[in-house]
Amino acid sequence: MATGVLLGLGAAGDASAADLAVKARPVAPLMYNWTGCYLGGNVGGGWSRMDTTRVSQDTIGLSSANYGREDDTGFLGGVQGGCDFMVGSQFVVGIQGMFDFGQVNGQHALTDFPAFSETNNLWSVMSATGKFGYLWTPSFLGYAKLGMAWMQDRNKVLLPSGALSESSSFWLPGMTVGVGGEWMFAPNWSVFAEYNYMWIEDTSGQHFNAAPGLFPPGEVLSVKQVVQTALVGVNYKFHWDNAPVVAKY
Repeated sequence: MATGVLLGLGAAGDASAADLAVKARPVAPLMYNWTGCYLGGNVGGGWSRMDTTRVSQDTIGLSSANYGREDDTGFLGGVQGGCDFMVGSQFVVGIQGMFDFGQVNGQHALTDFPAFSETNNLWSVMSATGKFGYLWTPSFLGYAKLGMAWMQDRNKVLLPSGALSESSSFWLPGMTVGVGGEWMFAPNWSVFAEYNYMWIEDTSGQHFNAAPGLFPPGEVLSVKQVVQTALVGVNYKFHWDNAPVVAKY
C-alpha cells in the first residue's frame, strides 16, 4: 500500500512539474528588424498639370504664343527598391529608387489657337530619394521622402482636322517630396501607402518636330509641369543582419 501511495505521489509530482514547465514557457514576442535592403511593387493614381508656351519657330525665329494648361489624371504602377537602417530603437533612415509607368493623359484646346489642340501624356516617372522615418510602434513606420524626380512626357499638337501637326518626347528633371506609412506584418514583408509631389524648378524649352510636309519644320515650346502620385505597395526585405530587433516604448 505504501508503495502505491509513493507511486501515486510521484506521478502527481511529475504531472505538476510538467504543468509548471508548460506554464513557465515564455511566449516569443513578434520581432521587427527594419535594417536591410528591399524590393517591391506598387500601384496607384497620378495627377499631372502642364503649362506650355511657344517661344520660337524653326527658320522664323522668336514667336510667342500661349498654348494653355492641361490637368490630367490616370493610373500608374511600377517597382521600387532601397535600403533602410535603424538608428537607435525608433528612427529609420534610408535611400530609395522608384520607377512608375502608366497612362496619365488628356487633351485641351490651345489658348491662342482654339481650333488646334494639344495632347499631354505623362508616360513614366522615376525618383531617387532619401527616406527619414519614425517608428510609432515596432511594426509601423511613418516617413518622409526628399530627392530628385524625372518625368517622361510624350506630347502632340494636332491640326483642326485632328491630324498630327507636331510632337515631342522628353524628360523633365525636378524635385520630389513625399510622406507615407509602412506596416511590417511579417519579418520580411511590409505594405505601404504614400503621397508624392514632383515639380520642376523652372520652365524647360523642348523642341517639337513638325509632321512631314508641314512648315515650319518645328518649334520650341516652354513647358512647366507638376506631378502628384498616391501609391500603395508591398516590399520584401532582405536582412543582412539576421538578429531580430524589438523596439522599446
